[in-house]
Amino acid sequence: MSKGDGRSKKAAYFAKLETLLQEYPSIFIVNVDNVGSNQMHQIRLALRGVGVILMGKNTMVRKVLRGLIIDNPDLTKLMEVVRGNVGFVFTKGDLKDVRSKILSNRVAAPAKAGALAPIDVFVPAGNTGMEPGKTSFFQALGVPTKIARGTIEIVSDVHLIKKDTRVGASEAALLNMLNISPFTYGLTVTHVWDSNTLFSPDVLDVDPEVYITNLIKGISNVAAVSLATGIPTAASVPHLLINGFKNVLSVGLETEYSFTEGDRIKEALKNPIASAPVAASASAPAAGSAPVAVAAKEEEKEESEDDDMGFGLFD
Repeated sequence: MSKGDGRSKKAAYFAKLETLLQEYPSIFIVNVDNVGSNQMHQIRLALRGVGVILMGKNTMVRKVLRGLIIDNPDLTKLMEVVRGNVGFVFTKGDLKDVRSKILSNRVAAPAKAGALAPIDVFVPAGNTGMEPGKTSFFQALGVPTKIARGTIEIVSDVHLIKKDTRVGASEAALLNMLNISPFTYGLTVTHVWDSNTLFSPDVLDVDPEVYITNLIKGISNVAAVSLATGIPTAASVPHLLINGFKNVLSVGLETEYSFTEGDRIKEALKNPIASAPVAASASAPAAGSAPVAVAAKEEEKEESEDDDMGFGLFD
């Protein structure tokens, strides 16, 4: 490949990365350690239509980011996490759904000597099917065994490898002999960039109701402190206005001072029936119509009795 081809490919990469950074509001920064080309192809297929994966040298990525920082200083935070074997997943979709697609494609892998263990590894109790001659190998690793029916049997579960420690050669050999592939590898989300904000992927697991509850609690605390100290804030101003109106209303009710809202309250206190809701006032005549009808019937009955003077026709 000539130098001209290399320069043209770099220029195309720079243009593509710059376009993606400007087009997509959300980015997953992913670690790609131990991810093979075939697995990466499967992940690309799973993300087709919802996300775009872009890999590249960190130096090239930082060069593009430095050029965009002039117009968007927030990209400085994104450049700080471009370290190690990382890549970008650009998306416009729901962050939780896209993250699930990213993490769903994982493959089992055997333990390799020198590799960093992502999880704790336990060797389960049970018959191994191995001949007694390998008992010393288990004893060297502190795995309790016994001979049962001519084969080695592990007596109890053993915590062989601790998380975030290097796998030793003996541990790797034992797991391979037992046909145990303890690790699974795939893309790992390290950071999330959304609307010029960088945060941990754990934030996506927080229930939105928790945010709302904490926000309301925080606003209440700020309002309480502001009212107690007499320092007005956006949270306390509504309370100050309401309290002030209550004071003015109290003065207006005790004196002859007149203002629109106070006059309405005075009228309501003087004539509560007139200020009752329209629905209640509308239902009052309907309820009162029954006594009126009864009174009319009684009056009509009395008149008929007066006409007869209390005597029957043949009396």
